[in-house]
Amino acid sequence: MTKEIIRVEPLSSYAERRNVPSSMAVRSGGLVFVANIPPYDPATGEIKRQPIERQTEIVLEQIKLCLSAAGSSLDKVIKCDVYCTDAAHFATINAVYARYFPRDPPARSFICVMPWHGPFDVEIGCVADA
Repeated sequence: MTKEIIRVEPLSSYAERRNVPSSMAVRSGGLVFVANIPPYDPATGEIKRQPIERQTEIVLEQIKLCLSAAGSSLDKVIKCDVYCTDAAHFATINAVYARYFPRDPPARSFICVMPWHGPFDVEIGCVADA
């Protein structure tokens, strides 16, 4: 199988500015793999402390952008992995997530992790059909 790195601007540039050695999206074997994405501010690429609802919206919009750049969409998502720093955010994240996956949601994991080095509480990655 070959892999195709998908540049997703401005997200790829935001990650490079932070020396993050990861591609935003990779297409291989008929699938699209989207990296776990933190809530980069859409206008500046900075990561700022924001309410968990807004963080989740930003991340899911960025996943939508990555999927679109790779020729896929939210409708084709098979699996999502949600990483969160506090289980108390579960209900809020679910409410936002349900707006993006209103019917036949993909399989999902919700994993609580230690806080990251930045001022954010959620990252989400996914796998979708190409």
